[in-house]
Amino acid sequence: MIEPPRAIGDHGIIGDLETAALVARDATIDYLCWPSLDSPTIFAELLDAEKGGAFTLHPVLDRPQRIQLYVPDTNVLLTRWMAEDGSAEVSDLLPLPDARVHPDHNARCLIRRVTVTRGTIRFRVRCAPRFDYARETPGVAAVDGGIRFVGRDLALRLFASVALTAEPDAASADFTLEAGQSAWFVLGEDALSCPTDDLVDADMTATTAAWRRWASQSSYNGRWREAMTRSALALKLLTSARHGSIAAAATFGLPEATGAGRNWDYRATWIRDASFTVYAFLRLGFVAEAEHFNRWAADRVMDAGRDHPIRIMYAIDGSEAADEHELSHLAGYAGSRPVRIGNAAHAQSQLDIFGELLDSVYLSNKYGTAISHKGWQHVRGIIDHVIAHWQEPDAGIWEMRGEPRHFLHSRLMCWVALDRAIRLARKRSLPAPLVAWAECRDAIVDDVWTNFRHPEHGYFVQERGGRELDAALLMMPLVRFISSSDSVWLKTLDAIGAYLRDDGLVYRYRNADGLEGGEGAFTTCTFWYAECLARAERMDEAQTILAKGMAYANALGLFSEEVDQRGLPLGNFPQALTHLAFVSAAYFIDRKLDPAYRPQWQP
Repeated sequence: MIEPPRAIGDHGIIGDLETAALVARDATIDYLCWPSLDSPTIFAELLDAEKGGAFTLHPVLDRPQRIQLYVPDTNVLLTRWMAEDGSAEVSDLLPLPDARVHPDHNARCLIRRVTVTRGTIRFRVRCAPRFDYARETPGVAAVDGGIRFVGRDLALRLFASVALTAEPDAASADFTLEAGQSAWFVLGEDALSCPTDDLVDADMTATTAAWRRWASQSSYNGRWREAMTRSALALKLLTSARHGSIAAAATFGLPEATGAGRNWDYRATWIRDASFTVYAFLRLGFVAEAEHFNRWAADRVMDAGRDHPIRIMYAIDGSEAADEHELSHLAGYAGSRPVRIGNAAHAQSQLDIFGELLDSVYLSNKYGTAISHKGWQHVRGIIDHVIAHWQEPDAGIWEMRGEPRHFLHSRLMCWVALDRAIRLARKRSLPAPLVAWAECRDAIVDDVWTNFRHPEHGYFVQERGGRELDAALLMMPLVRFISSSDSVWLKTLDAIGAYLRDDGLVYRYRNADGLEGGEGAFTTCTFWYAECLARAERMDEAQTILAKGMAYANALGLFSEEVDQRGLPLGNFPQALTHLAFVSAAYFIDRKLDPAYRPQWQP
């Protein structure tokens, strides 16, 4: 295994609701796609230490302690260096669309401002972008007030309050600041002109205030408010202000097992993950984000063909998700190859997406705007598709790349689709063939109870006629398919605890999935398990598992997709599914621990 220069978990994230950057604990920006979250990278040193490109900012200090934190209730990141001979900090942000006060307010940018808080410190800065997934080294030229990076299809400008030097493949600066002095760097679109000190300060102040206004909308006041707010802010960074879509993660190519080949691109909108995110937003009082996504999803249904009322995933702008390709020139994080962009899973059949989507529609209708006539016609079209196809095999929630199988979770979510549509029709007195829908819903119930039980032990199993367990079964009581106190469910919960859990780690499954190499424990499943324990009135266990799950976040409160046996982050980062599963579990456990607490939002 190749030792990476920086671990996955040693990063914070900043963004402007169009793209996002990872900032390492040493203040290096080693991952950034531009101009959009699903565009090619301009910095990708996280995936290739030699070729990827990075924006480094280092103080010359003797053995400094490095600390990262967010400005409270914002996505403005501070990286601090503290040493005996001095201390300093850098503030990193991408100004939000409605908070840009620069005259070129339509020109997007990244702002970095470094300030010395004690002593006199020398700094070295190097900005070395590598365009098109590090396949192109841009030309570098000095321009009035800054440096211009020019590629075939992209040009960027770098401005600074200190002198910049144009190198053959980068821009650099070497300068000294005393206590109380600051220097700034602004990297942005080619249309950007050189800002002043006052404009940089104004952009930073306005963006900080905008994030705080957004976070203040939260209706959650429970015992984990700080962690919940951080999760909400992380989820918000994965939403598109322009489109309303929600990405599954900010990154691609980060491995599920270090040195192995399970390296996927999650910079797309999965209907499943985004619908779950809507659920988390609604729980915390962020109704506008839920309604924006549902409008985006309705447009996808309207554009879809008859055979597929909606695809399992889309590009951020709503177009067809990209095909999967390998970037063979990249070494991969810690030698984990191949590095992939795009995702072949977009062509799979995953029947569970209809349940997640209609659950989010039902909740948005309940806590937001009532469904429109056109929206209801979309729902009816989806239900027609579910009735016609629910008995078919598919790839399942975990996107297994072998032959399609009959997964219990897919059956479960088809039941959810029908159940929520029936509830919505009755609540709003909407026209629908309710008898036929109810008959299909009940047929799914019969199928699950008849064909998805272990032949000897009687608990529920991953697939029809099988014996293996699957952590996705933890959704059964969470979507109210089964009582959390049902004896068969309790046997299933115990079996999952015995065979899929390793202390606070919970694995998705143990059986073969058609892919080579192993993977870590799935952090989402830890929080599903904690919530199921709480619903089964096993509160002591639930609180312990929740606490262990929360400990898998990094120092900034950000969760990765998976963790290894040491509890270290693996996979794409930060992962929406994990953050929203934490929100759900913590919210429910809060209610159980404090009967007097009556949140505004009730599931």
